[in-house]
Amino acid sequence: PPHNFSFFNTQGLHEILALLTSQLHPDANHKEDLVFLKDVFSEKSIGYLMKIHEKLKQYEKHSPTPVLHSASCLAEDVGPIRSEYIFSLAVLSAHDTVAQKKFDPVLPPLPDDLDDDLEEESVKIVRLVKNKEPLGATIRRDEATGAVIVARIMRGGAADRSGLVHVGDELREVNGNLITHKRPDEISQILSQSQGSITLKIIPAVADDDKMKESKVYIRALFDYTPFEDKATPCQEAGLPFKRGDILQVVSQEDPTWWQAKRVGDCNLRAALVPSAQFQERRLRYRMKMGSVSAPISPKHLYPKTTFVSLTASLRRSFRHRKDRQGSPGEAHTPDANHTEFLIYEEVAQYFPRPGERPRLITLIGSLGARIAELKQKVIAENPRRYGLAVPHTTRARKSHEREGVEYHFISKAAFEADIQNGKFIEYGEYKENLYGTSLDSIHRVLDQNKVCLVDVQPEALKTLRTAEFKPYVIFVRPRIGDGQRKQFGSSSSLSDDDLQEMKQSAEQMDECYGHWVDYVLVKEDPASALAELQVVLEKVQMEPQWVPASWVRR
Repeated sequence: PPHNFSFFNTQGLHEILALLTSQLHPDANHKEDLVFLKDVFSEKSIGYLMKIHEKLKQYEKHSPTPVLHSASCLAEDVGPIRSEYIFSLAVLSAHDTVAQKKFDPVLPPLPDDLDDDLEEESVKIVRLVKNKEPLGATIRRDEATGAVIVARIMRGGAADRSGLVHVGDELREVNGNLITHKRPDEISQILSQSQGSITLKIIPAVADDDKMKESKVYIRALFDYTPFEDKATPCQEAGLPFKRGDILQVVSQEDPTWWQAKRVGDCNLRAALVPSAQFQERRLRYRMKMGSVSAPISPKHLYPKTTFVSLTASLRRSFRHRKDRQGSPGEAHTPDANHTEFLIYEEVAQYFPRPGERPRLITLIGSLGARIAELKQKVIAENPRRYGLAVPHTTRARKSHEREGVEYHFISKAAFEADIQNGKFIEYGEYKENLYGTSLDSIHRVLDQNKVCLVDVQPEALKTLRTAEFKPYVIFVRPRIGDGQRKQFGSSSSLSDDDLQEMKQSAEQMDECYGHWVDYVLVKEDPASALAELQVVLEKVQMEPQWVPASWVRR
């Protein structure tokens, strides 16, 4: 438009309309659009908005200063205000607000101190002013920690406009009241009913730009680690000591050698350094090659599967000479036992038992003298409707008091060997020229009845059972070896000191080779207390969340 074009007269607006319409293709389809544009630019409000905009630009350019900071006092000299001048009084009041720059609401002072339990955390005090409108935020309860978390921020709401509350923030207090033990619906009601100033005590979430992709990765440590014994760590004080079985949350894997992690359940919120899986494997291979025995993390955590068979065979040969093991099968075998792996970390996730799902498989392993078979039988005998036994197969002849499918499944040797070839057994062995084995089908039969299936197996069979299908909960039963330990074997026990020493070594060897698969260790003092402890554990397994391999819960 020409330089003398005025935005504030009707002719100028029509010139803008003419300019716009001239750029449009003269097609019949545009007629409605042209009419719409004409109506819009004919509105008086468009002219008013343009005029206000120009005045504001002039104000910004000249930066005028107020003559008075309290023009409202001039009204006092006028006398009583008549109704027609109320608008003028409102304008004077608005003038004073701008002149005195009183744009923010009056808020109570900030607290002088914070709660002791928040010393280690970064706390933010947020003050919001709202009327009857909702806060514009939803909250949820974190299943893992129980914390009250901001779930979402509604666009345009009070929380969104403030820019001070973010998704992921942890809400601790509302107007000085601790809300960590309140239900989310109770907290929402408090927020909706609050008027005027609302004071929130918040633990800020990590900014999106600072979040690592690995912030939701949890791992189970499969070895013990002591930073002060590790000469390779960049800072021993910054290292995180942990034990085998500890659950760690990895918050950063940016450094390929040293990850940042926190131990789940620790009060300390600061991350610390742990060796990365790649770095730990490299140095374990190097130490194994060099034959080092002074490494901070011993090569004992290597587990050649070939060792499993020889160790188990040794244990089984020892059992054969024990009176309490008469009638037990011989050596156990599992398919594929032929390569070496390093035990470093295992990615895990929380599994929450849900109604209607098949129960988790309960797998018991035991060292010499644990007598887990009789312990298992007692659990089932006390509650046969809830617990079931995976009935084993055998090739021996059925005795007169035995029933098919109760004590054993009795099959021919040819059928047994065919099942071995077809991979139907999780373990099998030979004893007194008869074959014995536990099949996958026998486990499925129990689980399909919605019963908790208890199996006692040689620990190398866990390699077959540790799948998302069974989600086995592994209980390691070991006898207590110490003063008065013979009482659990009966007063007539003929166990010698050498026998007890062998039992102790058996438990240590089994823990060393298979402890990384164990969820619970039951130290058997006597049959009665062991049974009671086992029953408590079995109840918790079916009711409480547990950490399991992440692949078991991924869809």
